[in-house]
Parts: sequence; C-alpha cells; structure tokens
Amino acid sequence: MKNKSIILAFSIAGMFLSAQQKNEYVSPNENLIAENILPIPKSLNQTIKKYSESRNAGLADVHPNGKEIIASTRFASTNQLHRISFPMGARRQITFFDEPVGSASYEPTKGDYLIYSKDIGGNEFGQLFKLDLKTMESKLLTDGGRSQNGGIKWKKDGSGFYFTSTKRNGGDRDIYYMNPLKPEETQLVLEVKGGGWGINDLSDDGKKLLIGEYVSANDSYLYIYDLETKKLEPVTDRNEKGIVQSGATFGKNPDEIWYITDRDNEFERLAVLNIKTKKINYLTSSILWNVEGYDVSEDKSTLVFTTNESGINKMYKLDTRTNKYTPVKTSLGLIGGAKFTKDGKYLFFTQSAANSGSDVYRLDVASNTIERWTESEQGEMQSADMSVPKLIEWKSFDNMKITGFYYPASSKFTGKRPVVISIHGGPEGQSMASSLGSYNYYTNELGVAMIYPNVRGSSGFGKTFIAADNWYLRMNSVKDIGALLDWIAKQPELDKDRIMIMGGSYGGFMTLATAYEYADRIRCSVDVVGISDFNTFLKNTEEYRRDLRRVEYGDERIPKMAEFFTKIAPLNNIDKIKKPMFIIQGTNDPRVPVTEAVQMRDKLKAQGKTVWYLEAKNEGHGFRKKENIDFQRLAVIRFMQEYLLK
Repeated sequence: MKNKSIILAFSIAGMFLSAQQKNEYVSPNENLIAENILPIPKSLNQTIKKYSESRNAGLADVHPNGKEIIASTRFASTNQLHRISFPMGARRQITFFDEPVGSASYEPTKGDYLIYSKDIGGNEFGQLFKLDLKTMESKLLTDGGRSQNGGIKWKKDGSGFYFTSTKRNGGDRDIYYMNPLKPEETQLVLEVKGGGWGINDLSDDGKKLLIGEYVSANDSYLYIYDLETKKLEPVTDRNEKGIVQSGATFGKNPDEIWYITDRDNEFERLAVLNIKTKKINYLTSSILWNVEGYDVSEDKSTLVFTTNESGINKMYKLDTRTNKYTPVKTSLGLIGGAKFTKDGKYLFFTQSAANSGSDVYRLDVASNTIERWTESEQGEMQSADMSVPKLIEWKSFDNMKITGFYYPASSKFTGKRPVVISIHGGPEGQSMASSLGSYNYYTNELGVAMIYPNVRGSSGFGKTFIAADNWYLRMNSVKDIGALLDWIAKQPELDKDRIMIMGGSYGGFMTLATAYEYADRIRCSVDVVGISDFNTFLKNTEEYRRDLRRVEYGDERIPKMAEFFTKIAPLNNIDKIKKPMFIIQGTNDPRVPVTEAVQMRDKLKAQGKTVWYLEAKNEGHGFRKKENIDFQRLAVIRFMQEYLLK
C-alpha cells in the first residue's frame, strides 16, 4: 500500500511538472507537425517580438478614378486587400479570410467591383472571385476545384475579361473569356499545349490578344490571336532558341509592339518590334542591365520602366514620341508593381529598402515628385536595428565571378562572427538588396552575419550566367557555395568553423547538396521546401509545371539524365551528411511536393542522423500564415542556438 502511495505521488508530481513545462514553452498550433524540435522557451518568443511584428504593403490595383488604390497588407494572420483613398490615409480592410489574398483588379470603367484570386491552404489552385464594393459580397466565378485561374485582361468597356485556366486537363494553360456578371457563360477561347502561356495585352479595339509563351528562363515567344478569325499567328520565331521575348504590349502604331528581349545581347532590353517588317528598335542599349518591367500610360505617350542594376532597382521615364528617357529619382531599394492612373498623370508603385519594409508611393509624372501613400509598421524595430547589405564578390572553381549581399552582424559583437548562408530559389531567382525583416534578430541579437549569394543560374547577370547551371552543369552552382566557404575563411571578422546553410525550394536543394558536399565545413543546415531527388520531384510536381521544370533541370525520362539525378540526389547521399539538419515543409505544396521532405526525413532518421522536422498542414510552398511563420522562426532560432552558436 505504501509503495502504491509513493508511485501515485511521483505520478502526480510528473503530471504537475509536465503542466508546468507546458506553460513555460511555446507549443506548435494544431496545424503544425513538429518532430524532434527541442523545447522553445516562451522567453524567446518575447525577445523576438521586436522583430516579428513588421508589415509590408504592396500595390494591387488603381481605381479607374485615379484617386484611390487597393493594397495588400496584413493586420491579422494573412495578407488581405485594403482600400486607401488618400496619401497616408486609413487602410480600410475589404477582405477577411484565413487564406491570403494578394492580387486584385478593378472593373475598369466605374470600379464598383473587383476581381481577386484566392487559393486554399497554399495549394496554388487560385480561384477567381467577384467582390461587390457596395454590398461587400464575394462570389466565386471559377470552378472551385484543382485548377489555376488568373492573369486577367479586361475589355476597355468593362463588359468582361480574358483569363488563363488549367481547368481543361490540369496541365495546359488555356485562354477563356468571362463576363463576371454571367460566369456560367464563360467561353473557351484558345486551347494551347503547355503550362507557360499568358495574356500580355488586348488591343484597344478588343479584337486581338497579344499572348506570351514561357518555355524557360532563356526561351519565350510572342503570338497574336485574332478573336474574329480565330487564328493564332506567331510574332516571334518558335524555332529560335535562347532568346527571351516577354512583357509585350500593343504600341502607338497598330503594327508595333513594345516588349522586353535579350536578343543579340546579354541583358534584356526594352524594344519596339514592327510586326510586319520584323524590324526591331532597341530603346535601352546604353543600360547594361536587365529591364525588369514597365507600364504605359493609356494615351501611350509615356512609358515608365525599371531596371535591375546589381540587385537594386532604378526607375526611368520614357517619352514615346522621341524614345528618350530620363532617370526618376527614387530612394535606393527595390521597386515593383508600377501602374499608371487612367489619365496618365500619376504612377503608383511599390518600393522597399534595406532599412524598411515595402510601401506604396505615387509619382507625379509631370513634376517627377514622389508622394508616400502607405507607411507600414516595422514593429519596435528602428533603422539602427537593421543590417544594411554590402555587395561582395568571389571567384569560383572555374574563375567565374560570383556575387552576393553580405549583411554584417551588429558592431556591438566582438570576435569572429558565425555565418548563415541563405540561398534563393528559382533557380532563376535573385537575391537583391532588400530588408532582412525579422532576420535582423540574427544580426542584431545573435551576432550572426548573413550572406545571400547569387550562384550561377541566378537571374539579373545576363543570359550566359542564367544558363550556366542547366542540366549536367547542376553541381557547378554547389561549387560556387564551396568557393564562398573559401571566401569566408579569409575574412578576419567571420568564423569559418560556425557556418549554417539555409535555403528554400531550389535553394533547399542547394542546402541539401551543400550538406553532403561540404559536410566537414558547415555546422548545420535548414532546408525549406527543398528538392531531395530531381527524379521524384519531376514525377510528383503538378502537371502544369513539369515540362517547364524539365527545360531547366533536365528531363528524367532520358536514362542518362535520370542516372545523373540519381547520382547527385541528396536522398542518395545521406551517408555523407554529418551535421544536424532541420527540414521545413508545407503539406499542400504543389511545386515541391511534401514527399520530397518526408523521404529525406525518413532516410536521415533511419541512418541515425540528427534531423528536426516541421510540417504545416494548411500551407504550401512556404509558410504564409503568421502563426505558422512565428513558430517556424522560433524553431529555427532554437536550432541555431543548439547547433550553430554553441
């Protein structure tokens, strides 16, 4: 009896201790699957709050009256649409969903309603909805199933719009027409083959569509579809390879189009193409960087374009009568989403800087003055808390010059600093001079330096560079990270013995590959939605993406290519991985399926390796809901404390 009492006492004490511990530590929410993650003290959650509450605002659309805008920003868990009626005015929220809403398009004549896109759980099967701005009622316009719908282009009179959808078979991105007041009468306009098709423009008379076909980062083509004759005519030659031809709009002259191309050049230039004579007039040849995007005023008298100059955006204004352009003086940073008002007097755009989040601004086209329209809260962070990047460069194994952005640790820390190398996805993505956001906690509170490399295959550095990692050249980009490890070893302020590799999507593959290629030179790694085997990835990624990815990575149906994939797969090199790994994944990811993470986790566990695992059941290709992002951030910091900083 006495022994039973002692056992009961210990049992009660254990229950009390367990409850006490539960109160002291952060628990994952019901949508998170967390395995092998060490307890996260609630005190850490408090210290990170200074860095985790920042917001960003991005331009979604401009009202036809030119006096108000729709912006996307977050006030609760996810980004939602907000209406703003004057500079620095109150942001009136107009969508209220658990799922994020980012894109929106006003009906172009009166703006009484708008069309927006939303998916479920990050599955990227975006559905179109009509939001009545008087009644605030939303109506589903598309099938609500496993189809992608978007890329809308309105008729000038607002009677309907053209859009793309994969609903016919899940793989081909066809073109449809819809009157949003009668969605049941939606018509298939053009059947195509492939997932890379999109609508660039609609002629002023509403009779012709200018259509783009994306094949790869190095190949894209343009077509005109006559809506009356039902004929699809090529504007560019489909037999020509290795040329980017994108972002097209109908020009001032009916026989001309504006577009962006890298034809006969390393970088992408803004150009005018005569459709009949095929003569090309290049407009930006003196700028030795990519033109990233542009917008044209409705009267086609003014064109504003942005360039990407070594990871920083610059804006230029072009007079279409003379084709002469002048720079617009903006703050140093990144620019996106530019859109003219209907009268052409103003241009709204989104801009961010290294020491701030993104916000919406308005350019007065005549005076070149810029007015701020939103000011997003950065939480308790001050400019002094934010690390400012420095452009660095190093030579790789074959003498190719590689660059990146280096964010130093706060000067309040002494001695050699640990390093986090964060590798972008794509692989045609690019790390740019942006704000670290919550990662400022790493530099300012943990004393960790961050480096964002642009390995070969990154965009922004010319067509040769972007193609330098294709197919059998894949591992050369991993060698670029090896050369970066050499560079770090030569820096007196950096600790070559405390390096963590982190990356998402293709950057996740790079992380996994670095973990086995340079196992003795890193401390740990964090793989976010990464590819663990290109063979299984290409088999399981969504059909609309598969052929597009084969152009970049290689075609697994070719035996020699499949053999190469098998050889380089991190999944098949587990025995070489020596350091702890953290794998993070969304269950509903349509790009890099959850199976890529699960198979990597299971094989690491089977071989007795240290592996942390975090999966979100309501997320896709990366986390977008704040409660999930917050736990992921805390778990990564806890991982760093345990395996990088000790």
